[in-house]
Amino acid sequence: MFFIMGITDGRKDFDFSQTVICDSCGKYGRYQVFMLYTVLSLFFIPTFKWNRRYYVQMSCCGTVYELNPEIGKRISSGEELQIKPQDLTKVSQGRGFFKRCRNCGYETAEDFDYCPKCGLRF
Repeated sequence: MFFIMGITDGRKDFDFSQTVICDSCGKYGRYQVFMLYTVLSLFFIPTFKWNRRYYVQMSCCGTVYELNPEIGKRISSGEELQIKPQDLTKVSQGRGFFKRCRNCGYETAEDFDYCPKCGLRF
């Protein structure tokens, strides 16, 4: 007799919507809440999850915050609530999605390869 088992990491996105003004970039954005976890699978069937961590990613700039586990559990159970700034701990700074020309200073959020103002490659 033999066992087929494995340990992998997983991600679950939650259907949570709260619009806010981002503290990092100052833009209007939305919280995207997700959970990272480790799972033990026996015969390709997930049987046990542990190491659950809840995170919030900003839709405007991509900044990632770790969410208070108590709030994360309430969101995962489907409870409607508001996330407060004191429930978040910054994990990584977002990238801002802006390109700036080093020649003329033109800023754009578009995915251009060349500056539309002076023609220099970004």
